[in-house]
Amino acid sequence: MEVRGAYSNIKDQVRALEELREKPPRLDTPEPSPVKWDRPGRARKLGPEQVEQLIAGYRSGATVYELGDRFGIERRTVGTILHRHGVPMRRRGLSPEQVDDAIHLYNLGWSLARVGDHLGVNHTTVLNKLRERGIPTRDTHGRPRVEAGVAR
Repeated sequence: MEVRGAYSNIKDQVRALEELREKPPRLDTPEPSPVKWDRPGRARKLGPEQVEQLIAGYRSGATVYELGDRFGIERRTVGTILHRHGVPMRRRGLSPEQVDDAIHLYNLGWSLARVGDHLGVNHTTVLNKLRERGIPTRDTHGRPRVEAGVAR
């Protein structure tokens, strides 16, 4: 019986494997460098003087975003420091008068983003306030939003 195919003459394959097994590893090739993974950054620790400056800045009207940029820390870290020191947080919502202005500007055709920029809040805040008041909103093309066949 004659065997053909990839395994019909395994003598050459066995000889090649034995040669590889007997060869010592080459020492002149550099060993691959280990993969360096990015470690999560460590939170920057502020000194007592910096904490006092941060608190004073917040009390004088700076936002947590501005303070985070100034001190090189996350805005959430700013909030944590303020909370730890008993500093009451400001809420940046819209007053009823500002909501009235937002409705007026939105009805004039301004986008949510433009109204939000004008009032110093996020566009989502404007959207939520419009929905609370029952104001129908537009899609990104200026058309009334349609949800399951019903305009909103």
